Amino acid sequence: MKETLKIAKEVFEIEAEAIRNLSENLDHNFSKAVKLILNIKGRCIISGMGKSGHIGAKIAATLASTGTPSFFMHPGEALHGDLGMITSDDILIAISNSGETEELLKIIPAVKRRQIPLIAMSGNAKSTLAKQAEIFLNIAIKKEACPLQLAPMSSTTATLVMGDAIAAALMKARKFQPDDFALFHPGGSLGRKLLTKVKDLMVSKKLPIVNPETEFNELVDVMTSGKLGLCIVLENDRLVGIITDGDLRRALKANAKPRFDFKAKEIMSHNPKIIDQEAMATEAEQLMLKHKIKEIVVGKNGKVVGIIQLYAIGNV
Repeated sequence: MKETLKIAKEVFEIEAEAIRNLSENLDHNFSKAVKLILNIKGRCIISGMGKSGHIGAKIAATLASTGTPSFFMHPGEALHGDLGMITSDDILIAISNSGETEELLKIIPAVKRRQIPLIAMSGNAKSTLAKQAEIFLNIAIKKEACPLQLAPMSSTTATLVMGDAIAAALMKARKFQPDDFALFHPGGSLGRKLLTKVKDLMVSKKLPIVNPETEFNELVDVMTSGKLGLCIVLENDRLVGIITDGDLRRALKANAKPRFDFKAKEIMSHNPKIIDQEAMATEAEQLMLKHKIKEIVVGKNGKVVGIIQLYAIGNV
């Protein structure tokens, strides 16, 4: 068991070192690559063989989901017709640790002939791929994490991190926002939450409403029938307070002998939080978490129209 843990820790250290080396080797070419991708009219095409191809597919997916139209093209398939997927408005990022991957090099002449910009990601600055590219991104590593120094491990990690760095820089340059992210992820829980408004989740029917003079027995009945664990206190249709079941329990325990004659105005919390029905659900969630509350009153044009609860947002 100790030997197993030792191996794991060695892998972590070696791959962490590979990432630190990336930072040290970073130069003006990174900025040039980001600027080039940012200004293209078409898409960013990623290509690579083997493990580099798998990493390339992930980079393409990350770019596409963060505002840069992108897809992965297998170099073997490209040699048999898929080169037609690239237009003159596109850019190609070719990934090869050695920079001498045969299938990848074979597509370069066609790419050059069509004057499609080429960015090379390689660990060999003197390689054929690096020399053919307009921009070279150095992903060189000192050592693979593989005990046999055969399977690509540190090199694929370095490639993936370089791709993430490009995506992050592009997001910043495009001023990519959570709402933009949600548009590309409507099927996921995060996307649904980012696209959902307060009005989509609020309870708006049979709201548990009382007035400041409402007495204890009626207050309990309204809170029980409302099934929300609270009452909204309105005075002339104006929100003046809120009473939660916690407020009710504290009021009952406030004296040595429980009272049952108090009115709503005596135990309500003044100036309750309120949020507009057009606000995003995530905004309501942040507000509740910040103030450590589980529900917020919802308003529209100064009128109370509903209640949104924290659990409802969590279930999106």
